[in-house]
Amino acid sequence: MWDPFKDFHVPTSSVSAENSAFVNTRVDWKETQEAHVLKADIPGLKKEEVKVQIEDDRVLQISGERNIEKEDKNDTWHRVERSSGKFMRRFRLPENAKVEQVKACMEN
Repeated sequence: MWDPFKDFHVPTSSVSAENSAFVNTRVDWKETQEAHVLKADIPGLKKEEVKVQIEDDRVLQISGERNIEKEDKNDTWHRVERSSGKFMRRFRLPENAKVEQVKACMEN
């Protein structure tokens, strides 16, 4: 049986605190008659902060980074809940995926 997650085990001890907010970036993957469609929830990131690429051996990688907001010395923060850091998700695409036709888009 084909397993798209084979070779992608990441021990939880290797996940840094910087990345912990993004470890659970949710991705849905469906296959239609025309294409494989992946949809990711990446709230708060701008299009230019997200990267989609195909790596060797048919691996689709979705990654991004949210930077900490610059502080003004005169501001007083009462609460900071939005995460900052990096995320990366990788998926091995099956043989029937047309990697040369990969497209990406972002919607609000």
